[in-house]
Amino acid sequence: MKVPVVVVGAGACGLVAALAARDAGADVLVLERDATPSGSTALSSGFIPACATRYQRAAGVEDSPERMATDVQRKNHGQADARLVEALCRASGPAIEWLADAHGLAFELVQGFLYPGHSALRMHAMPEKTGAALMAALLGAASRAGVDILASARVTEIHPDVRIQRPDGSPETLERDAVVLACSGFGGNPGMVRRYLPEIAGAPYFGHAGNQGDAIRWGEALGGALGGMGAYQGHGSVALPQNILITWALMMEGGIQVNADGRRFSNEHLGYSEQCLPVLEQPGGCAWCIYDERLHCLGMAFPDYQEAHKAGAIKPVPSLPDLPRTLEDVEGYADGARDPFGRDFTTKPKMKPPYYGVKVTGALFHTQGGLRVDAQARVLDRAGRPLAGLFAGGGAACGLSGDHVWGYLSGNGLLSALVLGRLAGESAARLVLA
Repeated sequence: MKVPVVVVGAGACGLVAALAARDAGADVLVLERDATPSGSTALSSGFIPACATRYQRAAGVEDSPERMATDVQRKNHGQADARLVEALCRASGPAIEWLADAHGLAFELVQGFLYPGHSALRMHAMPEKTGAALMAALLGAASRAGVDILASARVTEIHPDVRIQRPDGSPETLERDAVVLACSGFGGNPGMVRRYLPEIAGAPYFGHAGNQGDAIRWGEALGGALGGMGAYQGHGSVALPQNILITWALMMEGGIQVNADGRRFSNEHLGYSEQCLPVLEQPGGCAWCIYDERLHCLGMAFPDYQEAHKAGAIKPVPSLPDLPRTLEDVEGYADGARDPFGRDFTTKPKMKPPYYGVKVTGALFHTQGGLRVDAQARVLDRAGRPLAGLFAGGGAACGLSGDHVWGYLSGNGLLSALVLGRLAGESAARLVLA
């Protein structure tokens, strides 16, 4: 069978790439390893950063591609490809509005707090505020657009033809003109994690088990260059033992983290990704998120937090030896005393009893390194030249986080997935329709 554009992976990146290729007039087939598409997107919060959108303007938020690119590069210390950062930031707003106008995705601007590193409200999400809702919306759009998705199809090769294996072991071969690699990163491959991310190799993995690094292996075998292999998104607030993500909005709006002794150990406002390492370094590899009634009410606006509350993860403040002194110190920081970790407590309301606590650990969510691509999502070889007919996005591509955990700016993963997905689909369509 001959298919002009083959997309490997039916997560957010793959579905957006397929929609873009279909809109451009190309025939496209999406291959999905699992029986039901979900991937890393369904496990995420579903928050997509985008700038200069009509949703921001309606809320009175001033933003621009330049401002967003500055935030991204500030977080990664200038380690990411500046041209790619600029291209994705510039294309982010149009991508959100295209998905809304052409495919019916009901985006809303997430308001009420800023995620670490963002200087403007720019997170866009489905009304349910979950990655599962985003996946459902994209699958619905793909169905309406007539995009064919072949599930339970494990890709084994992409060159010269695409070869797949069905659950019963039977092989199939597809001729193709272009391939879009959208099968995420390598967080589910312990060997690759030990090789590229040894600092987090022993941590719990909160991503999709299918993220085995296949795209990296295929692309590298064809001469593709790799980049950012030391970058990843971690998280310092996964409830134990319930394994439920606790929103970092609690920390950004005034909460603190303490260890089993009740002592703070870091600046909680530096970012939830890099916070995974300080949490894991505490006794028992865990910490407690401590916050008050006001922040508990804020948390209840998030489905994950509601789930954690139902599961019994949210408890009255624990009895930890030094916690009373720590809370007294935090009150002093809110009055203007200097926090030894450098956090400014004066911009948020003081915490006051009753307090709540959640026991959490640090975890690896998804990797940010992958195949180097240009602003058209074309995979580049080691000399910087595009490889014919090969495109990549999302976790399969080198992202915008530089080469370290602290380079991850909230939403970088879905920004790369949606925007590079659209660019990849459009570029693949131009190639096959030329």
